[in-house]
Amino acid sequence: MTCQPTYHSFLHNCIFCHPKIMNFNLNSMNSTYSSSFVAGNFARKFLSGGLFFFMPAEVQMLELLLAVFVFIVIHSLRQKKRQGLPNWPFVGMLPSLILGLQGDMYEWISGVLCRQNGTFIFTGPWGTNLNCVVTSDPRNLEYLLKTKFSNFPKGEYFRNTVRDLLGDGIFSADDEIWQRQRKTASLEFHSTKFRSMTTESLLELVHSRLLPVLEESVKKSVPVDLQDILLRLTFDNVCMIAFGVDPGCLRPGLPEIPFARAFEDATEATLFRFVTPTLTWRAMRSLNIGTEKKLTDSIREVDKFAEEVIQTRKKELSLPTESEKQRSDLLTVFMRLKDEQERPFSDKFLRDICVNFILAGRDTSSVALSWFFWLLNRNPEVEQNILAEICQIVNERKDAKDKEDLDNLIFKPEEVKKMEYLQAALSEALRLHPSVPVDHKEVLEDDVFPDGTVLKKGTKVVYAIYTMGRMEGVWGKDCRDYKPERWVRDGRFMSESAYKFTAFNGGPRLCLGKDFAYYQMKFAAASILYRYTMKVEKDHPVIPKMALTMYMKHGLKVRLSRRNQTELQKHLKTN
Repeated sequence: MTCQPTYHSFLHNCIFCHPKIMNFNLNSMNSTYSSSFVAGNFARKFLSGGLFFFMPAEVQMLELLLAVFVFIVIHSLRQKKRQGLPNWPFVGMLPSLILGLQGDMYEWISGVLCRQNGTFIFTGPWGTNLNCVVTSDPRNLEYLLKTKFSNFPKGEYFRNTVRDLLGDGIFSADDEIWQRQRKTASLEFHSTKFRSMTTESLLELVHSRLLPVLEESVKKSVPVDLQDILLRLTFDNVCMIAFGVDPGCLRPGLPEIPFARAFEDATEATLFRFVTPTLTWRAMRSLNIGTEKKLTDSIREVDKFAEEVIQTRKKELSLPTESEKQRSDLLTVFMRLKDEQERPFSDKFLRDICVNFILAGRDTSSVALSWFFWLLNRNPEVEQNILAEICQIVNERKDAKDKEDLDNLIFKPEEVKKMEYLQAALSEALRLHPSVPVDHKEVLEDDVFPDGTVLKKGTKVVYAIYTMGRMEGVWGKDCRDYKPERWVRDGRFMSESAYKFTAFNGGPRLCLGKDFAYYQMKFAAASILYRYTMKVEKDHPVIPKMALTMYMKHGLKVRLSRRNQTELQKHLKTN
């Protein structure tokens, strides 16, 4: 920068090389100097380059501090091009992070990563543990999620940060604890009984609760928060899967459920810890103030709900008639198992398992569907393509009555499977708005990423899934456009590499519920789109919220109307 040599020349002339400096003594200034004499001297020394040394001591100190400040600013700003962000003494890159948190955090991260070719090193304040490597390079993601999976566990920092909420559940666990939970859950997820239970419960929820709630809003001609409704749908569904209980969130009147509210508050407060120095949030926890008080209160409500369910289930399973029933929820499955010492799992362990699966199943699908419907509102041609595909599938039914009974039509599992373009549209929504926008790993031993980034033992690695969908080098110049066609080949949905499209994670930690999530989203989306059109309320702000999953900060206010029957009949006849 041209300002740097000029600045150094100033210091050189004024401080180190000026001939008067060596013999000049500030104490030799006589207090009897007249003001005019001092002023004349001031001007003369200014012209001769020695102004600095004829100022009062306080002014000199101010000048020195100002010079140091300017030097620090110039030095820090010069690092922005090389390191991605200005790196200030003592506070590191924290000021930039604070500014980023004031707006769209994920777009801010994406801007930095794209300027740095996919990877940059974030430096936190001295003495804190906010230092980390942030990456969105697919090569690095494949390396840490698959190639060197064992060297990149979730890590102690992540576990300590989320332990109050998630305990030793599958989201935060590593090694044998994680492997045992995943193996058991995997066997259950792929069992015929479990698949049947999940599809039946989803059908019941969609047709007995979701659609009636939407129909009521149409009759009353009032807007609804679609994100809230979808969260209630998936929350009821996943509680049935995890706990085997129905909390009843999605009912007429949309009642407030303490457990659901507490769970959401707890996830928000937990995320705050990741952008706060550990000493700070631990101090807040000790004092029980701020977000830590909110977290403590919320977890107390979550634990209360879990304890009641676990104790009730234990009593049920102790009854001879109940023990003969083959429940398929995860809580019951783990209750029937024993640990390495052939002892039943503790209530705390059972609680952790269920809370983790609720987090995985509640937020991800509902948040994805919310962004999907928002994107459809902005891209009506995609909605028409989806509707045409649905009608074509319905038109293949042999029973004419099934085709004509539009209100009571229920999509069959094999029909949902055929909805290839709908799956492409949902995948494209997840590419642009992944339910989990960033994730975390820790380096076990010294390593080097494929892009050359050096990783020291204990380094935290944050991989930005949101940014990956916005990288031209990965998805092309139209990477920010919503184009489901990029997922379709010869009329069939074609998935992408899990290290290019990481919405469901990848490698050994690939999401166990991926297939069910797609089925859940497709069934709910098709059931809604077949019956209703929706418009997002004018001037309704849609921005992401900082949480473990990417909620819309202000929800999604939409106004629904019955789909034109003539339009549907036209599709049914022409396809």
